[in-house]
Amino acid sequence: MECGDLELGELLAAAEAAPPGESVDVVARDLQKRFGAERVSFLFADLIGQRLVRLAAPGGDTPDHPEPIALRGSVYDGVLRGQRQHVEPDGQDGLRVVTPVTNRGDCIGLLEVTLQSADDTALRQVRDAAHALAYIIVTDRRFTDLYHLGRRTTETSLAAEIQHQLLPSAPCCEADQFTLAAGLVPADDIGGDTYDYTLDRDTLHLSITDAMGHDTDSALLATLLIGALRRARRGGCDAVKQAEQAHQTLLRHNCGLATGQLLCVDLDTGVCELVNAGHPWPLRLRDGTVEEVRLAVNLPFGVAAPIPYRAQELRLRPKDRLILLTDGMQDRGAAAVDLVALVHETRALHPREVVRRLTGAVLDACRGNLTDDATVLVLDWHGNRRRPSPGATTSRPAARMAADDRATRQT
Repeated sequence: MECGDLELGELLAAAEAAPPGESVDVVARDLQKRFGAERVSFLFADLIGQRLVRLAAPGGDTPDHPEPIALRGSVYDGVLRGQRQHVEPDGQDGLRVVTPVTNRGDCIGLLEVTLQSADDTALRQVRDAAHALAYIIVTDRRFTDLYHLGRRTTETSLAAEIQHQLLPSAPCCEADQFTLAAGLVPADDIGGDTYDYTLDRDTLHLSITDAMGHDTDSALLATLLIGALRRARRGGCDAVKQAEQAHQTLLRHNCGLATGQLLCVDLDTGVCELVNAGHPWPLRLRDGTVEEVRLAVNLPFGVAAPIPYRAQELRLRPKDRLILLTDGMQDRGAAAVDLVALVHETRALHPREVVRRLTGAVLDACRGNLTDDATVLVLDWHGNRRRPSPGATTSRPAARMAADDRATRQT
């Protein structure tokens, strides 16, 4: 590195040596030493995504317990949406620099710094510091409730607390082949809806589920369901076997029923194996047209029936957008939202923003009083941008590769 550049190794070592609740302090000390930075703080969204909570490093003039900041329409909102660094005068002969803190597409928060002056090199190093802070916080929040506590600006129900522990820690993920984002409302009083995803070497696994019932009962049912699905998935099961194991678990415990949709997407071809268990059809945006993907529907998990779960094939093409949702996005007051039109209107936006627009529209239509959870997952399929080099070996059997090639040609 050139002299003065961010010494990432030293910064990460300092972060590891500090208590897990002092991540921001470590980065602040580094920036203060490097640029004489003032008023260094980290801001992150509350649970319902309406306000920002500030964690300030010691030594500034920020109160120890500052009030949450309204997000909508603020400078911070613009930086989060655009994912671009913002620089403006601070009104005291200095510069206010606001930089996104993001990891693999997951908007963790914002780094705000006041500098007396800043050239392009200094601004780049602040961006490097924000990137490092993302990794530090992802690591440190495993060991502290500081960030969980800060997000609770409203009272959270027990059902919601249980539900949030079932969700992936990041609601957004970017990879070469895809970008996905998900969200659910009302975030502080949910009880039944879940989404899940994981990525292995050659497959993207997705699920969206809706456990029937209300409040804590549905949250406990969702816990059993997600546990069964993850156990099957981590045991190497395909979508059909995952569905069967989840179904048998609910029957064995006689605790209720749930709808769901399970997808296994081949990262090389975009061929998707899908199981629909009584769940609403997905929407697909392709070549500017939005339509329902009319799937065959099995009975929900937990409903005794002689008909086994069946896999269906869905072929994704580059530039396709697939939207998975629960019935709360369509029921009662939410039905006033024209989802097809809104998906078309937001076609140029990042999936993060599409999720915000869709859930926000449902909340507005219901005047903030949803009678059911509403969940949406948006998947943009880019296609395989990293084709194997000539002569490269692959772990997939030759027969599977041939089938995938035929599927690709038919798409």
